[in-house]
Amino acid sequence: MDSPGALDAPARRPKGRPPVTDHASIERAAFAVFTEHGFDATTLDAIAAAAGVGRRTLLRYYPSKNDIPWGQFDESLVGLQKTLAAMPTDIPVHEAVHRAVLAFNHVDAAAVAQHRQRMTLLLRTPTLMAHSALKYRQWRRVIASYAAERHGLTAEDLLPRTVGHVALAIAVSAYEQWLDDEQRTIEEILDEALGALRTYLG
Repeated sequence: MDSPGALDAPARRPKGRPPVTDHASIERAAFAVFTEHGFDATTLDAIAAAAGVGRRTLLRYYPSKNDIPWGQFDESLVGLQKTLAAMPTDIPVHEAVHRAVLAFNHVDAAAVAQHRQRMTLLLRTPTLMAHSALKYRQWRRVIASYAAERHGLTAEDLLPRTVGHVALAIAVSAYEQWLDDEQRTIEEILDEALGALRTYLG
């Protein structure tokens, strides 16, 4: 449903130099600790120690442990908005949403394993569900706002709201299928599943 960024292999740093901190470095450290100890048993202090930063520095990058698996999701949503805004206005709304959601969820081949790890954590960790609901609402809002603009409605009207919910349900179900089927790409599964939007907007 979302593609917040790859967890690239960490580079070796020369001795004596202070560590360079960024979102990706913190995510790599956090996922290593999650893998070893489990998400629920991992503390912010443990993540900070693994990343080589202080707790306060960690919280400047991620306000909570629950935000770390989502990566730079807010920035990704800005990208989704821009993709939708750039869609030709002479194509159907369902086609525009279809293309935008595929682009949003594109994963480079080198990042597939890390993305699968991320999505497994997000979709199969019960304690993340409430926080994920907040992220899902943000994502739905972007889709609904686009559909509303195209139809001359508001994002709170029934049709745009429905488009947002349906698109999210399709994306989540596609990711669940992808986690169970390692033979197909997420793009292939999403492309197939997003065809259902024609039922609502065709």
